[in-house]
Amino acid sequence: MKNFSYRIYYEDTDAGGVVYYANYLKFYERARTDFLRNLGIDQNQLLTNDDLAFVVRNCQIDFLKPAKLDDIIDIVVRIEKISAVSLEILQQIKVNDILINQAKVKIVSVGYLNFKPKKIPQIIINKLKNNV
Repeated sequence: MKNFSYRIYYEDTDAGGVVYYANYLKFYERARTDFLRNLGIDQNQLLTNDDLAFVVRNCQIDFLKPAKLDDIIDIVVRIEKISAVSLEILQQIKVNDILINQAKVKIVSVGYLNFKPKKIPQIIINKLKNNV
């Protein structure tokens, strides 16, 4: 489990200063990318050298409270389940330790050239399992 913090900027909000609902997907994507990067997993290298991409298969989001302009959001990334070709991840957004949003995201590993399921390399599975 890892936490990542980001500030809410004007561009993230609607006219009322509340985060536009679709932007939560961007925040979750950013945190998952930073999570992998912190583990030493370079997604660009996976694409170019290993013909491997991680893609979102399914996402379920619960909007509990709004984030607002200038809030600092803390995003928790927690791997819930690892299989040969997929990851199930629980992500939560908190403001001042109050849960405001959460998502369950299923990520699948595919070949970048054909987008067919492809096994996650064991070295990556090992890095992920050390952070479950």
